Amino acid sequence: MRSASQAVKPAKSAEVLTFGKADMLKIILADNQAIFRAGAAKVLAVEDDLRVVAQAENGEKLESALTSFRAGIVIFSEDLGLDLAKLNESAKKSKTRLVIVADNPETARGFLNRGINGVIYRNVSGPALVECVRKVAKGENFIQDSQQTLAESDADAVGARVVDRLTAKELKIVALIVQGYKNKEIATKLGTTEQVIKNYLRNVYDKIGVSDRLELALFTIHHRILMQAATATGVN
Repeated sequence: MRSASQAVKPAKSAEVLTFGKADMLKIILADNQAIFRAGAAKVLAVEDDLRVVAQAENGEKLESALTSFRAGIVIFSEDLGLDLAKLNESAKKSKTRLVIVADNPETARGFLNRGINGVIYRNVSGPALVECVRKVAKGENFIQDSQQTLAESDADAVGARVVDRLTAKELKIVALIVQGYKNKEIATKLGTTEQVIKNYLRNVYDKIGVSDRLELALFTIHHRILMQAATATGVN
């Protein structure tokens, strides 16, 4: 299991949030990928003192969640295209610290300079995600180790082998699963029946070595080569 991270000392002005044993750290997840939200929520739910109180798929719903819940941390995607200055202002009012799911490791330091407290990427492991949340909650800044991230992406031999095993139609189904489509919706998009999609999925599970659609989606997100191959199928 990866626990790739590097902790960055917080500025003296950073507000430190403390949570005792009796306290529950409330977390809001904001991402336009339903599967990533589901995966992150599943990881965080295992921790007794962490609780996901809301999920948002866009900026409007995130703003509403910030108003409704006194969350200690918001984990949000760069892909949402949020106004970071405005988000920072809202977060300060509710004493909330911010973690961004960034697209490019090269922008990590820039996000810290703009008031973001933690930077992770879509291939973040479960232990690294929990580590990030805990460090940020204590008032530290956190950046997922980009060097290991890049090395893993370059050496994605497992993802390459999986791509070779899957047919073009199976890759299309994988792409739609990652986008959050249900079996019935996938069947409609591909002009077939739901039972046929279930049959395809069983084959995909066997070829990849996963047991359900969530594991499949998380595996795909973690293996960039597979994600790129699935995206290249052209399914909209």
